[in-house]
Amino acid sequence: MLANRRQSLQMTGRTLPLVTLFLLFASILTLPMAQAPEPLDGPKRPLYDDLLDRMAGAWRLTGLVAGGNANHDVRAEWILNHQFLQVHEKAVDSSGGNPPYEAFFIIGYDNASERYVTHLVDIYGGRFSETLGFGKRAGNSLELVFEYPDGPFRTVFEWRPEKSEWHWRMTQKNQAGKWTEFGNMTLVRAAAK
Repeated sequence: MLANRRQSLQMTGRTLPLVTLFLLFASILTLPMAQAPEPLDGPKRPLYDDLLDRMAGAWRLTGLVAGGNANHDVRAEWILNHQFLQVHEKAVDSSGGNPPYEAFFIIGYDNASERYVTHLVDIYGGRFSETLGFGKRAGNSLELVFEYPDGPFRTVFEWRPEKSEWHWRMTQKNQAGKWTEFGNMTLVRAAAK
């Protein structure tokens, strides 16, 4: 009987640490999983921006671009869970047999860097689409700067509440380092179809 008791104690001495380890492991598995911190951007944080909200809808763009007259249709809408404003711009006609100009601006906001971010894609292909535009808002204006390989390009979207219209101004830095005008356009609400 003493031998059985001694054997039982030896078994308990070996199994007790294993049982304790098992119970500890089991209790860890039953703890609620720690949640990853909510990202600064993401599906739970849609972008609500009163300035960009004013751009949503259908517009008629007129003015000058690259020294020529511009007459474009513009449609802006929120996409991807209200994370980005997609602005689709398309020339109404083309001259000289060229395809009409067409572009998409995808405008969002990066909460971490506290700046707007814009991806521009157009009919001229991927070369200039490699560069993102970054910008800041000042009152009723949003200024975006694209650091292209051939020099910086600046686009300013300005809301003019007294006229309920947008003014778009585009400038680029020339070889001499001077800012020159590339585009100067006005957007007014398009007539309902």
